[in-house]
Amino acid sequence: MVNFLVRTFVKNCEDTGNNRVRTAYGVLSSFVGIGCNVFLFILKMTVGMAVNSVSVMSDAFNNLSDAASSIVSFIGVKMASRPADEEHPFGHGRMEYVAALIVSFLVIEVGWTLLKSSVGKILNPEDMVFSLPSVLILAASVAVKLWMSYFNRTLGKRIQSSVMLATAADSLGDVLATTATVFALAVYGIWGVNVDGIVGLGVSVVVIVAGINIAKDTLAPLLGQAISPEVYQEISKFVESYDGIIGSHDLIVHDYGPGRSMASIHAEVPNDVDIEKSHEIIDRIERDAMTRLGIFLVIHMDPVAVHDERVAHYRKLVEGEAVQLVPGSSIHDFRIVAGEKRTNLIFDLVVPRELPESKDRELAAELGRMVQAKDEACCCVITVERSFCAPSHEEKAKE
Repeated sequence: MVNFLVRTFVKNCEDTGNNRVRTAYGVLSSFVGIGCNVFLFILKMTVGMAVNSVSVMSDAFNNLSDAASSIVSFIGVKMASRPADEEHPFGHGRMEYVAALIVSFLVIEVGWTLLKSSVGKILNPEDMVFSLPSVLILAASVAVKLWMSYFNRTLGKRIQSSVMLATAADSLGDVLATTATVFALAVYGIWGVNVDGIVGLGVSVVVIVAGINIAKDTLAPLLGQAISPEVYQEISKFVESYDGIIGSHDLIVHDYGPGRSMASIHAEVPNDVDIEKSHEIIDRIERDAMTRLGIFLVIHMDPVAVHDERVAHYRKLVEGEAVQLVPGSSIHDFRIVAGEKRTNLIFDLVVPRELPESKDRELAAELGRMVQAKDEACCCVITVERSFCAPSHEEKAKE
């Protein structure tokens, strides 16, 4: 069903790197969401009024908010597809995130309204009318929402859309909410116990939590989130795959909306190679990055002494002491300035992000003492910094 809809309504659906194709995916997702949620709202509202169930009607209004969210998403996707102009040279892609943020507020507002209604039902309970057809209809709506979750997750993964993945998670939350509603009706029908208000309260909490989660997922790219380890490795390996590049560091990626990224990176080149030749390589990498990765890449060129045995000796010394002092650390931009009695070792020390910045001077001083203990003629000039890469899944698990 998903592939049929995609092939029918999205031209060139395999070219997911194309902004027009991405927009078509977003429009398809929005219209499917509007249609399904309006249908479920009418169905559940009719059932809720028939059986006098606030939990069913709460669930119906949740679906109506989802339909409104799909409309906002549609507007956001269309605005995000607008091309770059003089005032917005990187396009309008972030409008998709703004639209998702508005959606999250709508969801939270509906959840708050349902919360107040449910508390009222708990304080002043009313009789319900159990109806087996109503339960079956609500159970069918669970199946619809499960499919919608699968649909949005499939599309979201296909075009790497955090907004669609958030929508999929929201649909899964609706599955839990409707299942709880069915449970309330079943309890009343079997035992005659009215837990409608309590279940409605649970539904409202699920809705509010879903809204908060969507807001968190949307705010991350708007505020400027860390680069995923996968993207970091992809870009770094791409740059380092070219002859004449011996290493890279300080990769920063700026997100201007799905499929719209700008990045900067420092590429290390041998200092004994003609600068024009290295510059030609850098230019080629920047052009290829736009063609092959779809990223506007700016590369800063760092000359590195690769055939100087003295530099290699001191670098190895510093790297060993740095890792001993701070496990997981690394160094770059290493160079030496030799004098008659003292040798300055100048470099950047990259430490894990969880280390507080207030410790930077202390770390630099301690590393300087450790290196000097190995070679008293050395004097370290250290700049402490942190990577812009997010922690891997394994590192998060350790935390």
